[in-house]
Amino acid sequence: MGEHIVTSFDEDLEHIDRLIRDMGGLGASMVDAATRSLLRSDNALAQRVISDDVVMDAKQRELDEAAITLIAKRQPMAQDLRSVVGAIRMAADLERVGDLAKNIGKRVSAVGQASAPKSLSHSIETMSDLVLDQVRRVVELYVARDAEALETLRANDEKIDIHYTAVFRELLTYMMEDPRNISACTHLLFCAKNLERIGDHVTNIAENAYFVMTGRQLPASRPKVDETTVSAA
Repeated sequence: MGEHIVTSFDEDLEHIDRLIRDMGGLGASMVDAATRSLLRSDNALAQRVISDDVVMDAKQRELDEAAITLIAKRQPMAQDLRSVVGAIRMAADLERVGDLAKNIGKRVSAVGQASAPKSLSHSIETMSDLVLDQVRRVVELYVARDAEALETLRANDEKIDIHYTAVFRELLTYMMEDPRNISACTHLLFCAKNLERIGDHVTNIAENAYFVMTGRQLPASRPKVDETTVSAA
């Protein structure tokens, strides 16, 4: 992004960019803490995730206000306009990442009160590691302005879908084998689905970041491997 004659214009754009970085860092922290609290039945950590969502919402509101003010004052064009509109869209997806992490945190106590199958921990942890890596990398690549790597990251969402399908099937098996597992497994199903949805929001962020950098839209079709509807049938 080139410098502008009016220094305050660059400062306004940098402020919006910094808010995206802050929201990305907070989102990654919330996903990490939410999954750790789930795997360890750590209610105190889960409550911290729930509290952090208030901060995430406040940052989104701050970004929206800054973006609207910038558009009104500066009337940006071309790449500047793409940057501002793209930031608004990315912030909306990051806010949803925070919401989904909070939802996982809210289910921690319910899962901990039941006898969740211990062998499920590894499957969910593997899936959460993939999701967390995506959340962290998408912000890093946006900051680095690496459009090519963003395109690759977007395609990697397929790996998360595959793991979600495996976790879904495993949870269904446990529920069918022993009705006592139904309560815990139902909550874990929602948690796994939330992780899968976080992956979807990361792909949205990658697409918007790519557009900001290149002025081009990625192809509408993208890898999507969710076989849970077939599995349920």
